Amino acid sequence: MPISQRSTRFAFNLIHPRAAPILIPEPGGLAACRTNQEAIHCCTPDDGYCSPVYKTSEEFGHLLLAMTGNTMETLPKSEPQSPAAKRVYKLVLTGGPCGGKTTGQERLATFFENLGWKVFTVPETATVLLGGGVKFQELTPQQTYEFQKDLLKTLIRIEDVFFNQAALINDRNVLVICDRGAMDPSAYIDDKGWNQMLSECNVDQFSLREDRYNQICHLVTAADGAENFYTLSNNNTRKEGIDAAKKQDDLTRQVWIGHPYVDIIDNSNCKSFDDKILKLIEVVCSRIGIPTGDRLHKNSKKRKWLVRSLDLLDFPKTEEFKVTHDYLLSDDPAIQIRIRSRMQNNRTTYTITSRHFLNGETVETRMKISEREYQRYLTMKDRSRATIHKQRRCFTYGNRYFNLDVYVEPLPPAAHGPVIILETYTTNEGDSTLPPFLEISKEITGNPQYSMYELSKRPSVPSASFQGDSESRIFSDD
Repeated sequence: MPISQRSTRFAFNLIHPRAAPILIPEPGGLAACRTNQEAIHCCTPDDGYCSPVYKTSEEFGHLLLAMTGNTMETLPKSEPQSPAAKRVYKLVLTGGPCGGKTTGQERLATFFENLGWKVFTVPETATVLLGGGVKFQELTPQQTYEFQKDLLKTLIRIEDVFFNQAALINDRNVLVICDRGAMDPSAYIDDKGWNQMLSECNVDQFSLREDRYNQICHLVTAADGAENFYTLSNNNTRKEGIDAAKKQDDLTRQVWIGHPYVDIIDNSNCKSFDDKILKLIEVVCSRIGIPTGDRLHKNSKKRKWLVRSLDLLDFPKTEEFKVTHDYLLSDDPAIQIRIRSRMQNNRTTYTITSRHFLNGETVETRMKISEREYQRYLTMKDRSRATIHKQRRCFTYGNRYFNLDVYVEPLPPAAHGPVIILETYTTNEGDSTLPPFLEISKEITGNPQYSMYELSKRPSVPSASFQGDSESRIFSDD
């Protein structure tokens, strides 16, 4: 049934009882957007995660057909597949002590259950084990290592049980909320021990970080920005003071650098703990593609800056990726379709994204695809646009998660010089605090001239080309 014909119902905002009712789609309903009678999600542009209804390449191909006017012969062929299942969205809540993970898990569960989703809540494995009598201060270094290894294996097994149960549900969408994830144990062990542990457990870091979860939400400890609310009373296994809590928060944040969808939920602009929880729910809904109107909006927006230079020697911990983007043919100028490859240590993930500009709104649909599907979609490449090649560095500074994109050879046709762009999501538009190891040229938020779509235009196509910063440069060891 088209979205326009679906009935809607009012549901009271259980997150904020005194708030006015909010309009929520019927259980199983999606954003009120449609194209040729096919429903797609409304979400934020660029890196806003939208897990689509269309789970197979064939279904997505039909959507592209409807949107672009291509014939089926122009679409990649795929083997027959069974009807798409409902979505299973895997979310990790992580962060420092007293950050709000337990409460956030409960409130997210209530919110999504009232949307008609099935919700599974995975308990924190470390709390379960430590609550059973294990005490770190009594362990030898070897015992500590073995405990962390057992914790990792137990965490993975518990999560797998919930993931398997979620996959068996076929009558509604499923949200699995994990209290910490498989990368968290690495915050409590050195790199050598962690790599040894991965080998002994027969798992690899790329899979644990890149493929296992859809989104990571880091809830910053109350010890950083909400000190009056920091307490040890609500968790018997918590022993950290304020300084130790802030240190542990930072270590935990670092281990998730490199995951494509990380949101840091800090304590800024929060007059109460409830504000922080609303901020959490808003970013999860935004990534999934569930419209919330103004009820949960915390003024989060994407900001971008043109970087003049950077000093690699002063960089914090980073995860680096080789990224390529290609735009596909589209008969409608209001529709952009692109595919992306993202590689680290010879491991690659692939996605396809369609962006539809409709009545001033941006409707974006994104899904993972296989390498075989990626190669097939490359045959639909728009030859009027060049492939975008970037080296992406993911890192945190302060309470923000940043992506730094260095455009590498061959440079985009519309860029007559080096291009380095910094981006982040922030709820404080007036905050100009930026990493000191970067020399910023200017802010380019909302400037289409610096979009990949404009940069990729070949010279024969009229373009809003620009002169790259002639002084752009990268300092490195060599």
